[in-house]
Amino acid sequence: MSLAVAPPVADARLRLGLRAGLGIFVLLLGIMPLLNLLPVTHPLHVSDFLVSVTGKWICYAILALSLDLAWGYAGILSLGHGAFFALGGYAMGMHLMRLIGPRGVYGHPVLPDFMVFLGYQELPWYWLGFDSFPFAMLMVLLVPGMLALIVGFLSFRSRITGVYLSILTQAMTFALMLAFFRNDMGFGGNNGFTDFKELLGFALNTSAARAGLFYASLVALVLSFLICLRLTRSKYGRVLTAIRDAESRVRFLGYNTTSHKLFAFVLSAMLAGLAGALYVPQVGIINPGEFSPANSIEAVIWVAVGGRGTLVGAVLGAFTVNGLKTWLTSAAPDLWLFVLGALFVAVTLFLPKGLIGLIKGRVQ
Repeated sequence: MSLAVAPPVADARLRLGLRAGLGIFVLLLGIMPLLNLLPVTHPLHVSDFLVSVTGKWICYAILALSLDLAWGYAGILSLGHGAFFALGGYAMGMHLMRLIGPRGVYGHPVLPDFMVFLGYQELPWYWLGFDSFPFAMLMVLLVPGMLALIVGFLSFRSRITGVYLSILTQAMTFALMLAFFRNDMGFGGNNGFTDFKELLGFALNTSAARAGLFYASLVALVLSFLICLRLTRSKYGRVLTAIRDAESRVRFLGYNTTSHKLFAFVLSAMLAGLAGALYVPQVGIINPGEFSPANSIEAVIWVAVGGRGTLVGAVLGAFTVNGLKTWLTSAAPDLWLFVLGALFVAVTLFLPKGLIGLIKGRVQ
């Protein structure tokens, strides 16, 4: 049995066109921090706010890519990707908190302010090493990856799929949210981490730092896209898509569907953690609210709006929905949740293939 069918020439041309369009879009994003340097009176000047909010959208696009890899290609509808995003953010936040104030006296680590307020006598063992940037970045990837490995292995080995897996992942992120709200967890309780000062020796409250984080996020988005593209266009990707469409049949052909799904799920979680790590220094705060199940559901809507199973669609959906959210929450904040719900219903009923499907239909 063949696991893939050669796509029509029109589909191949459309994919090339979409990727070219995405490349142009990335180039346009790349000049935004440069336009921010122009005088405020210049017609091409881009405001600090727009650079900052676009940097956040880029991080959301990486999160959407990670979810699309799991849901769009492996058929794993995760309602807990917000947890991986938040864990990556907390790992970066722990590093940023260790950089506040003096580094230590007589070899003893300095406690973050919230620990002093809560009466901690020494730094918890799981905070050790976070004064090192390489160690923190390693944890950004490993912590979400290990959680996904444990949850995925137990679920896929037991053949938990569909709505049951979605409920399980949502329960996971809800449990983590409740845990991180506790002061005795050592993560700042409901206040989380904030008031960051510097990163890699650069003050975070400067235009240069904002531009640097913007470009770091943009590079991460491009690399994440290329990794996912290479993966999904390989033999592994074709097997993964076949598992999504007919897992039992692929299993009967001799493929280890558990290991295939587990690899995609773990890689997806690590990309989500990277997105969270880039997000935190740009917004200046991380708290347990990032674990909210609503955030994970919203990420699913981004992918659905853009087009599930199309990497370009995931990026398009993240920018489209978050751009609409930014505009609407300032123009009519009380309407946003109703519009978001209506958008998901409308896409499900009338655009099951998302915006990419609409573009494809018009081209044909």
